[in-house]
Amino acid sequence: MKNNGYDDNFFMDDPVEIPIEPEIDLHTFNPKDVKDVVEEYLYQCHVRGFQEVRIIHGKGQQVLRRIVNSVLEKSIFVQFYSIATPESGSHGATIVRLRYKATEH
Repeated sequence: MKNNGYDDNFFMDDPVEIPIEPEIDLHTFNPKDVKDVVEEYLYQCHVRGFQEVRIIHGKGQQVLRRIVNSVLEKSIFVQFYSIATPESGSHGATIVRLRYKATEH
């Protein structure tokens, strides 16, 4: 069914698959989705055996940084995290050291 020329499903919040790399930039995500995005990202990085990742949240008002930190504090996949070095984004990014993935026998 059409509504104002658009398909009814056009504006549905369908999941978008993003490539899993050792860095993610959260600027493209809606702040209300960042918690879920970071949780899933950490899981996927852990499954892939990444040891360290960089989460770019920006400097701004630090809303995204606070959300990221709250997820990192509770995540079972995180060994430790810290603000990035000046060369890696300073206060606009967080470096996360992930726990080792248990090997399967």
